[in-house]
Amino acid sequence: MKFHIIKNTILLTLLTILFCGCTETFPLVTNTYEEIIVIEATLTNELKNQEIKITKTSKFEDEKVAVESGAKVIVKDDQNNEYLFEENSGVYKSQVAFQAAPDRKYTLEVTTKNGKIYQSSPQTLTTVNPIQSVVPALATNKDNETGVQININTYDPAKSSKYYRYEYEETFKVVAPRWSTLKIITTSPQTVALIENDPNTRICYSNAKSTNIILVNTNDQAEDRVNLPIRFIEENNYIIGHRYSILVKQYIEGLEAYTFHKTMRDIASSESILSPKQPGLISGNIRCTNDSSTKVIGFFDVASYSEQRIFFNYTDFFPNKPIPYFNTCDDIMYRFCFGGEDCEGETMIYNINRNLNTYITNSGIIYTMVDSVCGDCTSFSSNIKPSFWTE
Repeated sequence: MKFHIIKNTILLTLLTILFCGCTETFPLVTNTYEEIIVIEATLTNELKNQEIKITKTSKFEDEKVAVESGAKVIVKDDQNNEYLFEENSGVYKSQVAFQAAPDRKYTLEVTTKNGKIYQSSPQTLTTVNPIQSVVPALATNKDNETGVQININTYDPAKSSKYYRYEYEETFKVVAPRWSTLKIITTSPQTVALIENDPNTRICYSNAKSTNIILVNTNDQAEDRVNLPIRFIEENNYIIGHRYSILVKQYIEGLEAYTFHKTMRDIASSESILSPKQPGLISGNIRCTNDSSTKVIGFFDVASYSEQRIFFNYTDFFPNKPIPYFNTCDDIMYRFCFGGEDCEGETMIYNINRNLNTYITNSGIIYTMVDSVCGDCTSFSSNIKPSFWTE
């Protein structure tokens, strides 16, 4: 999650541009900037190496998020157990696998390189209540589009869960629709050859993670029951064109954590930087204990966790429909000659060397090619089959 700090100078500049009717492109940059540490930490009852992200607020013009390196990170409980974290690829991971236990109070402590000490308020594990089911079904959305609607179902008869946060990871099989048994290569600046193609460039597996903050609150319902449509995928979306899997993750939170994440969601959903929702500072449960003037954004959450994975095939819902793809994969014709009128050899060589086209067939000097994404799935995806994948 990337946090931006917006100052009045930026807003005044933008308002001036709007009211003066200026049509010249204006580069949006930060005139004043305050660097603030950002801590994202969710401890769960899942036995694993727990993870904590520590970054810094960024400017509008920054393309990357700066990681807070060299920090000392410890999680302590009220039975004098301490869990040390070490930096690993921009994320702090616990040195040993552990899980949050019921009836214990946990506290996060972060000491940065500049000597600032950040500490959370004590947190306890929330109600343990696993996902009941994740169900895909044929549906039509509000735009009258047909597709697959994925719903989550959860129920707590004790009415003690109430506050839910969800994430998901989706993985899907990709088959290059115009893969060829032959591959074209250049053997000199003006000659090509055909070789046997690698069969491992035909089938790939891609994945993506949810980016929105997905929250459910059952306080206003008669039952503590969740029936949430978490993902709708149109029938012409290539990600379900063969086999698709989604892993849904459920976190049961306390009211304080839910309120923090709801505030973050509301800010993130604001469509305009001139929105009145712009925050001065997002209040969490972490404070700088040795300098009260130092600001911090973040929340230390101890949440019960459950997950569920499902698979389905395109033919399960659309048995008589053509397989969708994100590219039309039309033929691209080249006249493979040089120097003469209508010769396209140089362009063809250029596109082969940069893996922009793959080979389909040829008749003499007329070559038929397609975009690489149509004949080589490794041009945009991975051909490594996930360990959890089932056919």
